[in-house]
This record gives sequence, C-alpha cells and structure tokens, in this order.
Amino acid sequence: MEAIHKRRIGRVVSDKMSKTVVVEVEMRKPHRLYKRVLRRTTRFKAHDEENRCHVGDVVRIVETRPLSHDKRWRIEEILVKGDVAEVAPSQI
Repeated sequence: MEAIHKRRIGRVVSDKMSKTVVVEVEMRKPHRLYKRVLRRTTRFKAHDEENRCHVGDVVRIVETRPLSHDKRWRIEEILVKGDVAEVAPSQI
C-alpha cells in the first residue's frame, strides 16, 4: 500500500541556499462567522536536489521524511518558470 503524501502548489520566494528553496503557499478560506475570504500564506523549505528552481517559479511540493532541522518537503514538479529580472534594484 502506497502512502498518501500532502501536496501543495506555491511560488518560490528564495533560492539562496544550496539544494533548498523557500516556497510560499497561499491558502484561502472563508471566515467562520463573517464568510469573508481570508488569505493565509505559509512558507515551506523544500529540497531541490539539482538547484533547478529559481525565484518566481510556481512549483508543486510533496511532503517527505525529515531531511534537515526544518526541511520536510521536496520539489515534485516545476509548473511555471518565473520571469523575475536578474538585475539588482541599484542598477536600474
């Protein structure tokens, strides 16, 4: 029997670490009383073995065994390549 793992879709917000990216996942759910849709964002550190992900990419991450102190997710697939400029703001 195959284990069922949680999967999330989010945007890469940092790729400065080696073999690790920070993925920000946005969850929307209505308020219990007022029914207004609230946005909650959570950041996960995910394992990226080949350093293929860059800032701005939309990726699917899957839950896995603990890989380090705070890394429990790995990159399953890059859905959309981001188009973030590589120019520092001081150069503009």
